[in-house]
Amino acid sequence: MNGPYFTTFDEDVASAFAVYCCISISHSLMYQKLQRSQHRNKLANELMIYHMQVASEEVQELAQSEIPPPSHWHPNFSKFNYPPREVPEDETPLCCLSMFEDLGFISRWRIKRDTLARFILMVKRGYRNPPYHNWMHAFAVAHFCYLCIKNFKLNEYMEDIELFALFVSCLCHDIDHRGTNNSYQVASKSVLAALYSSEGAVLERHHFAQTMCIVNTEGCNIYENLISKDYQHVLDLMRDIILATDLAHHLKILKNIEAMAKDKFEKTNLKHRKLLLCLIMTASDLSDQTKPWDSTKHIAALIYNEFFSQGDLEKSLGRTPPEMMDRERARIPDLQIGFLDHIALPVYRVLQDLFVEAKVVHNTVKENHRHWEKICALIKLRRGGSCEQMSYEQILALEEEANSLPEDEVKSVTQNGH
Repeated sequence: MNGPYFTTFDEDVASAFAVYCCISISHSLMYQKLQRSQHRNKLANELMIYHMQVASEEVQELAQSEIPPPSHWHPNFSKFNYPPREVPEDETPLCCLSMFEDLGFISRWRIKRDTLARFILMVKRGYRNPPYHNWMHAFAVAHFCYLCIKNFKLNEYMEDIELFALFVSCLCHDIDHRGTNNSYQVASKSVLAALYSSEGAVLERHHFAQTMCIVNTEGCNIYENLISKDYQHVLDLMRDIILATDLAHHLKILKNIEAMAKDKFEKTNLKHRKLLLCLIMTASDLSDQTKPWDSTKHIAALIYNEFFSQGDLEKSLGRTPPEMMDRERARIPDLQIGFLDHIALPVYRVLQDLFVEAKVVHNTVKENHRHWEKICALIKLRRGGSCEQMSYEQILALEEEANSLPEDEVKSVTQNGH
């Protein structure tokens, strides 16, 4: 450096140092952008939590309420044929407390009453109000999970912490659902798709993220008294269980679940317990199909209202929606029969293989399938062999006449198409 001119080595050193400086400056600028992004995200979360906050009076009222037994709502509350949507919505938080208490979770995991009350109310507030994927759906799913734990004696099949994570996951599994599915999120290039589409299961990952946001909110952490190892374990379980609500995931593992049922369940087998958790979650998620016809037929109307709303949005984007989401093409009885045949019945069939107490559930789904077959048969007889598109109101208006069809005629139409 003290010579009359720079050597080639000096130039190489300066060049390398310049590159290093450029990289350092670039990284510094990127880090500043990341920090700004994190701050914006934190502000957005704080804003969301602020608007989701529940009044302290509401928390105290729920926390200090005497917890009634589940039978307070109905003598058959703990039976599979009870439709939980009969519980008035304003009583569902107290009913959730009752189920937590009856399952032994409050004492077992040393949950503070005010923390649990605030958590339940925050989760309820976290649901939007689409026709189907709303708080009452979450409550119904949690109720079916409660029934499974009680009636199947799941404590003999799974660990306590797994059952705890399962029940809480049922309450939280659809938080902030927007009434549209994963494919719509991707097609519409939504913010959710931008965040999660590379990993798949866009909505399910968002539901888990929102759940964690609530858990991490001051005064809402129902896991605060767990030891470190159990704390991490319960969060991992919740993530896996909520992600398992993606039906694409369920269809991938169904063969493994069926093989597990055939080979006999082993509690010491971690893989078996994980598969059983996924099965109970899916069975709970679809449990509206397991209720008596007079209940399930009205819930199906909510599902199609939500589907058709998405179909209308897809049309506004210039896309052709799937048949089940197109109010002008949907042949609802055919769609319901197909859904029960290919999705719901296999779930409850394998559940029956594992637990003899699930036979009543499987039989109810088959009865509902039969109702749809009768309606479809009547429409085909009237329309010359085609179960054409009709509004849901028109379909239900045929119910009485469909039920009077002779069984042999229904069977003939079902098998031959006319």
